[in-house]
Formats: sequence, C-alpha cells, structure tokens
Amino acid sequence: MKKVLLIEQSATLRHAARKLIENSGYDVTDLSSYSKGLSKIAGLEQDSGYDVVCLGWPNKTDDIADELFATLEEPQCHILGVVVLSHEADTAKLAWVTKRSRTGLVLWENYAEIIDAINSLTEKKPAASVWEPLVQSDRAPMRVLFVDDSPTVRVTYRRLLTQAGYITDTASCVEEGMEKATTNQYDIAIIDYYMPDGTGDTLCRMLRDDPRTSNITTAIITGTYSDKAIIGSLSAGAVECMFKNEAKELFLARIDSMSRSINAMHNIQNDHKRLEGILRSVGDGVYGVNRNGEITFINPAAKSILGYTDGDKLIGQLAHTLFHHSQEDGGSNPIENCELQKAYQEGMQLAAWATSFIHADGKSIPVECTVYPLYLDNKLHGSVVAFRDVTERKLLLEELKWQATHDPLTKLPNRSYFESQLLHEVKAVKNSRTTSCLLYLDLDRFKYLNDTAGHNAGDKLLVAVGKQLLTTLRASDSMARIGGDEFAIIMRDLAPDMMFAAADKFREVLDDYRFNFAGKTYKINVSIGAAQIDLNSKSSGEVLANADIACYIAKGKGRNQTHMFASENDQKAAMDIELGWSQRLHDALDQNLFQLYFQPIVLLENLDINTLPDENGRLWEQVASKSSVNGVHHYEVLLRLIDSRGELICPDAFLPTAERFNMMTAIDRWVIRHAIEALASQPEQGLYTCLSINLSGQTLEDESLGAYIHNLVKQYDVHPQSLLFEITETSAIANLEVANNFISSLQNLGYQFALDDFGSGFCSFSHLKYLPVNQIKIDGIFIQGMLQDGVDRAIIQSIVQIAHTVGKQTVAEFVENAEILKLLKQCGVDYVQGYYVGRPSDELLSRASTARAAAYK
Repeated sequence: MKKVLLIEQSATLRHAARKLIENSGYDVTDLSSYSKGLSKIAGLEQDSGYDVVCLGWPNKTDDIADELFATLEEPQCHILGVVVLSHEADTAKLAWVTKRSRTGLVLWENYAEIIDAINSLTEKKPAASVWEPLVQSDRAPMRVLFVDDSPTVRVTYRRLLTQAGYITDTASCVEEGMEKATTNQYDIAIIDYYMPDGTGDTLCRMLRDDPRTSNITTAIITGTYSDKAIIGSLSAGAVECMFKNEAKELFLARIDSMSRSINAMHNIQNDHKRLEGILRSVGDGVYGVNRNGEITFINPAAKSILGYTDGDKLIGQLAHTLFHHSQEDGGSNPIENCELQKAYQEGMQLAAWATSFIHADGKSIPVECTVYPLYLDNKLHGSVVAFRDVTERKLLLEELKWQATHDPLTKLPNRSYFESQLLHEVKAVKNSRTTSCLLYLDLDRFKYLNDTAGHNAGDKLLVAVGKQLLTTLRASDSMARIGGDEFAIIMRDLAPDMMFAAADKFREVLDDYRFNFAGKTYKINVSIGAAQIDLNSKSSGEVLANADIACYIAKGKGRNQTHMFASENDQKAAMDIELGWSQRLHDALDQNLFQLYFQPIVLLENLDINTLPDENGRLWEQVASKSSVNGVHHYEVLLRLIDSRGELICPDAFLPTAERFNMMTAIDRWVIRHAIEALASQPEQGLYTCLSINLSGQTLEDESLGAYIHNLVKQYDVHPQSLLFEITETSAIANLEVANNFISSLQNLGYQFALDDFGSGFCSFSHLKYLPVNQIKIDGIFIQGMLQDGVDRAIIQSIVQIAHTVGKQTVAEFVENAEILKLLKQCGVDYVQGYYVGRPSDELLSRASTARAAAYK
C-alpha cells in the first residue's frame, strides 16, 4: 500500500483530507504541526517510505513552515511527490509549485481532487538512476561528450573538464561519437573538426537531425583556423568554434557559458512541463483563445465538462461557435453581442462571470467562468478562461432557498415567508381599498396525541392536517405552518360579511376528518381565530396579534370553535385569560402543583445497532437492565402542570404566560429544588444519576442563581457533577456575556453545561468559541428530517465533527425510530433520546446509569 504523509494544522481540514485519502486506498500518517513534518522529512526518521506529502500551506508566515518548504526543494527530497493544499492560488504558491518538480496544487474548496493529484504523482514516480534527473536543475553537473581522434587530446580535455565539475565521456571518431550520443544522455558535445572518418560538422548535423540527440548543444574545436570550417560548423548547428591553442581558462569560460544557456533552457522547459502538468491536473476547465476567440489550448477537464474527447480537434476553432453561442434558455447569443467574445477582443477581465456553455450533446450547462487577458511584451495576445460546472451548486442553492422559506415536514411555507406575505397583503389592501382576512389555526389537544402516540404520530398528523386544509384553500389564498401545531391562512379579497363562514369551513373540514395511526383512530379539531385586514390595519404585526387573540378566545370557549376578532371586547377577554393563567401558575408554585417527568437518554458508543428492538420505549428497558452498579443513568426532566381535574398540562400551554408575567425564574427555581430533592432520594445521594435542568433567558439574568444552586447542593449533599444545566442557543446569544460568566462560575465548582437547540440560531458554530459548554444538543428539526433529507444529514455530520474537534459531546433529540438511531450512530452522535429510546416517567430508576434531565420541553 502506498504511503501518504499529511501535514495540516487545522484539525477539521486534516480530518476531512485523511478520510478522503484513506477511503482511496492509501496508508495515511497525519501530522498537526510543521515541526513534526520537518522532523519526518529532514531525515530524523529514516526509511519512512512515503510516496507523497500532502502539505497545507500556512495561513501566515511561519519560520518552521519556511524551513519545511526549503527542505522539500533539496535534492534528497526530489523523489517525493508533493500536493500543496491551500484556500487560494496566489503568486507565491504558484511560483513554488511551478519551481519544484513532481508538485501539484489543490484548493481546499475542491479538496476531492487531492486523490487525482496523488494518483498522478504516484504513477509517475521516477526510478533512481545514476543518470537521473534527466532534466537538469541549476546545481546538477553538465554531461559532456568530447570527440577527438587524438588520445592525448582526449585525456587532456577529459581531465580539464572533470576537474571543472563536468561529467565527461570521450569518443575517437564520428561513428563512435554518434553511437555514444544515441545510447547515453549528454548536454554538450565538443567535436574536433578534422577526424579520419569525417569532419566535425558532419557529426554536428547528424546530432541535430536525429530526434534522439537534437537536444544536445554542439561546439567545434580545432587546431587550425579555417573560415570554411567555422561557417560549415555553425550552419550544421554548432554554437561555438574553439581552438586548441586557446588558454584553458578561455575554453572553460566558453563551456560555462554554454552550461548557463543550457540550464536556462532546461528551466524554461521545466516550467512549461510543470505548467502543463498543473493545467492538466486542475479540476476546473481551462482554455486559451486569441483575440479572435479561436482556441489555442484546452485542458482535459474543459473537454470533459463540455463533452468532448481527447480525439476531438478543438484547437483553432471559435469558442463561441463551439460552446457559448446560445443562452441558458436556448435563445441565440449572437457573436456581436456576446460578452465573452467582447472580453477576448478588448482584453477585458471578467471575474466569477455566471453564464452557460453548450455541451457537445446540445444541452445547456450553467458555468461560472473567469477571463484573464493575456499580455506578452505589453501586447494583448488573447485570453485565458477558467470555468467550472455549477449545476450541483445551483441545485443546492435552490434547495437552500426553498428550505429558508418552507417547513421541511409539511412542505408548506414557513413563518418567515408567511410574515413577508402578510406584510405585503396589509400594504396591498391599503392601496386597493379591499378587505382580506387572516386566520390563525391551532390544533386542539395536539400535545396529548404527541405525548401518547409519539412524535412520529404527531408529525404524520401535521402533514395530514396540511393536506386537508389545502382542499379548502382558494387559488388566491396563502397558507403556512407557523409553529409546532399552528397554521395561518391569508384569505385575499374577502368581504367582511363572508369572513366568518369562510373561516369556519376550515374548522368543518378537520371536524369531519379522522386520523388513523397504529390501528387507532383520532378525532381532530382546531380552534380558529380570524382577524380582518382593512384600511385601519396599522401593521402586519397587529393583524397577526389580533388573530392570535381571537384563536386564544376560541380555545377558551371550549375548543373546536371559530372566533372573529372584535377589537375592544376581545382584548379585554384575552387579558382576563392571561390573568387567569397567571394566578394558576402562582397557585402551582405555592401548592406544588407542578410535576417532574424524567425521559432517559442513552449513550450510543456501546449500543449494538444489530439488536435494536422494534417497539418504542423498549430500548431503555434493555439498556437499564444491563447497567452495572458503576454506571450513570442519563435523564431529561420534563415539567408538567396538574390541573383541577388531576390531568397534566404540557408546558407549551403555560410557559408563554409565565414569560410575559416574568415568572420563569420562580418556576426554574422550583424545578431546580425538586430535581435536587429527587437526586438526594437516590442511593448515595444520586451519585449514579445525572440530571440536566434547562434554564430560561430570564433566569440567566438572576445574579443570585449560582449561590441558590450551590446552597441546595450542599444542603442535600449531592455531587455537583450530577447536575447539567441546559441553556438554549437563542437565550445564550441574547445574553452572551451573562451566560458566559454564569457558566464559568459554576463550572469551576464541578457543574456541567449544555447548549440546547443547537443549529436553530445564526452562525451557531461561532458560539462554540465563546460558550464553554460540555455538550451540545442538536436542534430536533434536523433529526426529524434526516431520513428524507441529505442536507439535514450533512448538517448533523458537520455539527458532530466540529463539536468533537473542540472537545464537546453531542446529544440528538426526537429519535422516533431505529432507522434514525442507526443514522445518528453513523454520524458519530454521542447520546440519543426520544420516544423510541424511552417514554417519560415520573420516577427515576434507583440504580446506576447514565442520565440527563432538562427542566421542560
């Protein structure tokens, strides 16, 4: 197996490159610093047997890196192939790559091309030979053939040349000289003019005309001055005429002059070969044109992208005629209006120019090309064009644009897109003096179905509801999913006296619908709030708030109701409802009417994915039954409110009110105290149980919270490592400095922290630098869609790789089936939770295990 030495400081880039190279069948040694690479390459560790070095170019000046690059230029390293990896191809990098033989350059954005570069270098690795390298460097000695019929002269000049550092061979006649020249490699041939079997100009002509020897530089040496001999020799290809009676210093000076010319020519040839090799090895298409647009060269990648073979003769043909004569939509692109043709003729530079080329089979290919004018001696000779096929990039951008405006589950527009539509509609109504209606729909008792039948059932219900609502939607209307179980509809150009009836039709559609799942049938109802959009509507936010209040009132009437917003009465009713919830929450705090539930979390590392159970919840039973007394159980704690009938209310129903009335800190403290009490009730004060408590943004601003937590821990004699506090990414971003200080102060005492809903905010990866958390919980939206969506899987893999790079563990929520769990293990996720793993319980297992708990979901 061929061996590759990979040297790259970035752990993420090094990991990606290593996996790519290993998957291609190479034995890879990766090093994280230039000093380690220098030790390897400089011979401190002999007999390493590496075939290729993949070397990341430093982002800034580095003395050790400079030493490493200089070492690679030394003769003992010429046998090594080198692939330089860089984020950009500037002059310095191209100069170094061009100067050194067996060297290639690959940009990180095209890092998959590393394999092509390595393959090329390993296939062309030169064999060691006394005559290698055939192409000379400045320090390689010249090889000279001295031809003279006099043994004395041959010996004299052989010694002279050898002492001067030349590798010298001799021949006695024209025939022998030609024979040696065709069987050995020489740079210079010095030929006596008068010899028994012919004159020196004859051998000069033979060497010049034979392809095997035409690269040898020839010179004539004679003891007699003759105009005829000199003219004949120069016309036969000799570059010098020397005389045997000249001073030795003058003779050597002439030879040195020829050597310098030969080295200069070799360097130019090497540069051409290296540039040609680079041109052939790059993944982008590259072609050159003269000022008329006629192709002067084209690399294999360009032919491949455009659908041509090596046998197709493209040189001399117009690039416009071949592949940019049409627009992307199939329309004509006349040569006189063609932007590329104009660039060729006028020497214009175009950067990242988006256009389309025509494939040999006639189809259009979206490309991004850059045109560089080619000047020689300050005169425009044409242009060099580099281009790449951006078909996949365009598809990905279109997919990302779609995802930015749509809900991945129901495929309906999302809240962000809907709010922009609502803003536009409010403006349109004012301009047209018409009226429209906004509907706010909230499914009744959705949380009950979601908790009892599982998130998978809840997801299927949401998809089914979306389809049912679409059956009643008019072509002019817009609908979106704007929340967990909430939908919104804009009914355009609707008279006020028709609004209630139109809105109630959507309620009737769902009232008649029956949802079937796992052999059970569920009746689905919805509460609808309707708000009129007219000239008096101040803003889209006001209209949305009015519809929300109307929906709130509809639920208060007993659910499965439609309510039309009426300004003064409904605002007072909404306030009464809010105050009612506020009082219930105060009573719950005073009378302990909250209830903690614990949902298990499982470590994936030692889980056998080949023996996974089929039923939801059975996995935790298996894991818990196998736990040793030395293990630690992981749980997530869920908060519920007990109503007057003893039924449990999920937090989504009361937490918005708690936030509006600034009650979150009191609720968080209640959760913290009772979670610690639950730990203390475990054997050895919960030493083998770890609970994580989710803290709200309001609670983070409580300066006395740290002392409150630590006093409770000391009071109940539990270990700080038994508690892991979760902070949502959104609240952490809003209170970055406060969150950072709070985390640091408690981490010093032994507590752990997690960043919840990771990926839901903007620039999430940058937050890992500033928040010293131990774990990150990947936002459930990516987990739910990963079976169907490759982008979600790619996002999860990226989060896991970066988290592990900075030393943090990962947790995946909403694991609803074995297939998702298997994919998560392939992605390298550390922990999983969800209904497939285990359902929430109001009791903790009284034996050792791995557990986490979050205050509420």
